[in-house]
Amino acid sequence: MPVQVRTTDRVDVVDVTSAVAESVPDDVDRGVCTVFVRHTTAGLVVNEAESRLLADLERALERLVPREEAYDHNAIDDNADAHVRAMLLGESVSVPVEDGALALGTWQSVLLVEGDGPRTRSLDVVVTPA
Repeated sequence: MPVQVRTTDRVDVVDVTSAVAESVPDDVDRGVCTVFVRHTTAGLVVNEAESRLLADLERALERLVPREEAYDHNAIDDNADAHVRAMLLGESVSVPVEDGALALGTWQSVLLVEGDGPRTRSLDVVVTPA
């Protein structure tokens, strides 16, 4: 089931846990929920959605993959940093489903990490029953 997510900044972290949880079918008690982002300049992670930690993540990504670096791909569309960041983060996450709900840890959330926004991103959510 596709989920649409609107980002508001060039680099943005959006908690999509609720939207993903709503995509788990009522008839699935146990299984695996896979979330996949259909874009090459955004990634998905599971971590804590605490505002200071998310700001730390944005700063860490800037240090690891600086926006102003002289990337060859920038000759095409000036967003090579976003592509490289997305490659480091990954394009999907899998979360167990138990008792019909996402089996996340106490502080865990599913986070979309935008690298080239603002944009509307499409997430595929696939739940495989056990």
